[in-house]
Amino acid sequence: MSELRVLLIPDGLEGERVDAAVARMLGLSRSKITDLISRGHVVVDGVAVAKSERVSAGAMLEVALDGEPAGIEVTPQEVAGVEVVFDDEDIVVVEKPVGVAAHSSVGWSGPSVLGHLAAAGLRISTSGVPERKGIVQRLDVGTSGLMVVAKSEQAYTVLKRAFKSRTVDKTYHTLVQGHPDPFTGTIEAPIGRHPGADYKMAVIAGGRHSVTHYETLEAFVGTTLLQVKLETGRTHQIRVHMAATKHPCVGDLTYGADPVLAKRLGLSRQWLHAVHLGFIHPRTQEYVEFTSDYPPDLRHALDGVRSA
Repeated sequence: MSELRVLLIPDGLEGERVDAAVARMLGLSRSKITDLISRGHVVVDGVAVAKSERVSAGAMLEVALDGEPAGIEVTPQEVAGVEVVFDDEDIVVVEKPVGVAAHSSVGWSGPSVLGHLAAAGLRISTSGVPERKGIVQRLDVGTSGLMVVAKSEQAYTVLKRAFKSRTVDKTYHTLVQGHPDPFTGTIEAPIGRHPGADYKMAVIAGGRHSVTHYETLEAFVGTTLLQVKLETGRTHQIRVHMAATKHPCVGDLTYGADPVLAKRLGLSRQWLHAVHLGFIHPRTQEYVEFTSDYPPDLRHALDGVRSA
């Protein structure tokens, strides 16, 4: 079996070439690292990389040391609540419920979208590391809504490029504490791993460039419903940016939300839902778009603040 090493890129290696950074972190020769990279066994933030690419501080590095691909194989498992809203030979668009990951990962062996699709017999692109085959975007376990998975190799390549170039329309709704000022605005602040907790992200100097646009939809007593669009797709981006402005997503206890309010509204996760997804279809070149209604727990909480 392979030995999988998972590490975070430290601040001191920001901007280094991948081969040099991995060699320094693991104490291996550059020739050994070059060989691993050429076989796709070095993965940064879920993507196999070339040796000349540069690394960013806080990125997650996965290295399989003995010749097996990095990562874990997908285990087929039907998952209640995962709904396929579109399916053709190139892509499948799903509504992901809360409590389900996009894919298996180190530290997560619970239900996943890829596991559900495998159990349903859908053929997914073979591109990507084993547990992330076909994954071109991710939603947090505690975030519900729309995500697209590539089924063909062409779709994987085209969609990865589209997400990287920010041509995909990703729209979220979130209920936040307080009233953002201004009501419509842009948050531009770098995000990296939290210096005191690996499971969290934070706005930190030297973090990765991150841009979030928000617009007020409705204001209530003590809370505001926002529409959010992302220019970048950093881990926990909306949650981190809203918390940094002192308006955490309601129910998001990890990032400082009020537990009393969350309990009153019956929330056990952040009020955050991916409501709209639009992009150029990788084969037909036609624009396709999809929308998603709020799930019951978010509707119930929203009704609660409306009636307050």
